[in-house]
Amino acid sequence: MTPEERTFKYRWVILVGLITAAIMEVLDSTIVNVSLPQMAGNLGATSEEIGWVATGYILANVVILPATAWLASRFGRKRYLAFSIVLFTASSVMCGLSTSLSMLIFWRIVQGAGGAALLSTAQATLREIFPPQEMAMTQAIYVLGIIMAPTIGPTLGGWITDNYGWHWTFLINLPIGIIAYFLVTGFLEDSKFKMDTGQIDWLGFGLLAVGLGCLQYGLEEGNTKLWFQDPGIVMCFTVVLIALPALVIWELSPKNPVPIVNFRVFHNPQLSAAAILFVVLGFGLYGGVFMYPLFAQNELMLTPTQTGLALFPGGLATGVMAIVSARLTSGKIKVPPRALIITGLTILVCSMFWLSSLPPTSGVGDAQAALLLRGAGLGLLFTPINLAAFSTLKGPEIAQGSSMLNLSRQLGGSFGIAILATYLTNQSITDKAVLGRGLIVGSNYPMTQRYDLAVQLFVSRGFPLATAQKAASDVIVQALNGQAQAVAFNQSFLLIGIAIIATAPAILLLRPPKGSPAPAAAPADMH
Repeated sequence: MTPEERTFKYRWVILVGLITAAIMEVLDSTIVNVSLPQMAGNLGATSEEIGWVATGYILANVVILPATAWLASRFGRKRYLAFSIVLFTASSVMCGLSTSLSMLIFWRIVQGAGGAALLSTAQATLREIFPPQEMAMTQAIYVLGIIMAPTIGPTLGGWITDNYGWHWTFLINLPIGIIAYFLVTGFLEDSKFKMDTGQIDWLGFGLLAVGLGCLQYGLEEGNTKLWFQDPGIVMCFTVVLIALPALVIWELSPKNPVPIVNFRVFHNPQLSAAAILFVVLGFGLYGGVFMYPLFAQNELMLTPTQTGLALFPGGLATGVMAIVSARLTSGKIKVPPRALIITGLTILVCSMFWLSSLPPTSGVGDAQAALLLRGAGLGLLFTPINLAAFSTLKGPEIAQGSSMLNLSRQLGGSFGIAILATYLTNQSITDKAVLGRGLIVGSNYPMTQRYDLAVQLFVSRGFPLATAQKAASDVIVQALNGQAQAVAFNQSFLLIGIAIIATAPAILLLRPPKGSPAPAAAPADMH
């Protein structure tokens, strides 16, 4: 049995290993977020310092993602994946054993670097080892993991932290990583598709690391540092404006024989359209996961556990619809991917408009219905977009395209969180000022009447008049702040919907696949 035949024979076993590793990587991007306060208390760190536990991970992940195709070709797909799983798992254990903030941040950066291949290289491998007729279902299973993991991460992280301590949010990766390692190394063989990696592109890698690193840092820290009022943020984006254009020019230059990032793959309109859609889907996926917990806990007064449970049915809806979309694209009556994408985007936009109209008095059920709709829309989108993106990629382009798509999704999430956090902060101030003009006691009869009733209530409970007047004013201000915050949240969800509509024309670039190239490990006589 040849290596290709062996890989094809055990492709479902390999799928389990790759999906396990991918879920582990995505889960770790969100599972620790609810544990940060406990980490800060244990390690004596400020809230700004402990934020680097999340920031460092994403920084390293974003920097390595575009180079994963080159690394897999340079060292071999099997060896690179095995090394990445070991690096990720070992650094997870070291994070759990960390006794200082600097030690924890260092190992989180290492963990993020190891995790990059667990997404892009894994996805490219699935594309190569499965035959075309099984591709839709395998992509749906892959999507199931990378979409549901961010949804259940905060709930799982909170439960582990409450019952066992923050260290175990990292240590649970040890048995998962061991299983993934043996499943991958025991059955997967190297890809026959190779890039030319004879010469290391040090300049390209340096520009990549500096440019994307500064971009990600600026997006992560910009809102807390008031953006361009902070000299460090100004310096970061100045470096970005120099490094990233220089990276593109150098990687496309004929003087660079072995580019570490192949931007020429974007000449493929299918991949370019999919990358645009993945940016906005990252915006909607991670932006929604960022916005809803704030909305639920600040406005609906839910606990973190209740918030996680409210998100969970939407995650299940995503999984169900991902399987449905796979059946629709590969069944006897095939639905064109473009039709599913349009349907999914429409459902997603409707869910954002629904969330934008929820009043502060809404119950958990009202929000859950909108989140179920959101989950269904996301589930319909990822599988057909992936199928359309990869339908015209061949050979080494598969791994290169996978790295670009995963980078697009990650950057879309980073842009989404940065934009939404800034918009929410500024809009709350604006809405408070607008609402406050109509709530001035003495110039607004209903408000004056409400103020007088509140004063009488406090006086009837034994408060002195001056104290009662101050308490009544505080109640009105608190109500004003809550209403302004609710309006800002509504407008933020609306912003996500508008962003989705604005990028929808990219669908026009997608064409129905004319047939998928046979995967490397699927000989014709084995179908």
